[in-house]
Amino acid sequence: MARSRPLHRRPEARRLSGTHANLTELDARVRAIESLLVAKGYVDPAALDALIETYEHRVGPHNGARVVARAWTDPAFLDWLRRDATAAIASMGYSGRQGEHMVALENTPQTHHLVVCTLCSCYPWPVLGLPPVWYKSAPYRSRAVIDPRGVLADFGVSLPDATAISVHDSTAELRYLVIPMRPAGTDGWDSDRLAKLVTRDSMIGTGLALPVQALGGAAGAPDAASGAPDAATGAPR
Repeated sequence: MARSRPLHRRPEARRLSGTHANLTELDARVRAIESLLVAKGYVDPAALDALIETYEHRVGPHNGARVVARAWTDPAFLDWLRRDATAAIASMGYSGRQGEHMVALENTPQTHHLVVCTLCSCYPWPVLGLPPVWYKSAPYRSRAVIDPRGVLADFGVSLPDATAISVHDSTAELRYLVIPMRPAGTDGWDSDRLAKLVTRDSMIGTGLALPVQALGGAAGAPDAASGAPDAATGAPR
């Protein structure tokens, strides 16, 4: 049987990602709707700016990366995360809408966890921010269930045959945060440094934590939690 095309090469993914022209048209429509709502008094511009500020700078994958890094360095916190992820995550200040009911999934050499929302795009906003385009796409939502190894391959992840892949369907009632395996060679690292190795995709399950060589101590090293590794795989953000 011929192997299906990678997600980022499918026409559906290109349509979802959009061309520059399509994005410009969409931007114009959004601005027109925003102007109309503001003019009619339905939307407070200050409140809208505050919302944008929140999701651009205050919430996002960097929050989840801090949770993962603490789990790697604090056995008591990891145990709490396993028992009550919602409370453990909230103790770090990450809670609220779309994060009311959380479950932490710990990757091991025996089991790799992959998260998908087959119905829509349920996603843990407080720790991962807004979902990437590909997470909401029909190809990902369907293939993650029926061909998880193929999906992982599309993202550049190849696991040993002995590693089982467990797919979890995120819902409005329950959202997941994957705790990737800690990279080798990080003994003695503090949580701030470790957090730089945690990518957004690794907390969804479509990626792994970065190896220590990815930082290299060089200026301009990629901001792992921002989802920058997608550029290497070509997967749409």
